[in-house]
Amino acid sequence: MPLSERDRAVLDLERSWWTLDGSKEDAIRTRLDLSPTRYYQVLNGLLESPEATAYDPLVVHRLRRRRDRRRRARYEGRTAGGPPSR
Repeated sequence: MPLSERDRAVLDLERSWWTLDGSKEDAIRTRLDLSPTRYYQVLNGLLESPEATAYDPLVVHRLRRRRDRRRRARYEGRTAGGPPSR
């Protein structure tokens, strides 16, 4: 199933949100008319989409790596990027 206009806009925002003025949450609300919670739900669904990977492979792979690193850290009982908790 091809990506919707909203799906492409989510990936586009994720690719360049730090270049915008204001916070990411403000950009999500104003540009996409989504709550941040809904944005991340849509974004997480896109990470499993072959169409999203074809549209922007660098963003999708970067986000998958970050997601997997966080999952692994939770499983191991520590924060991502930080020292193991004791």
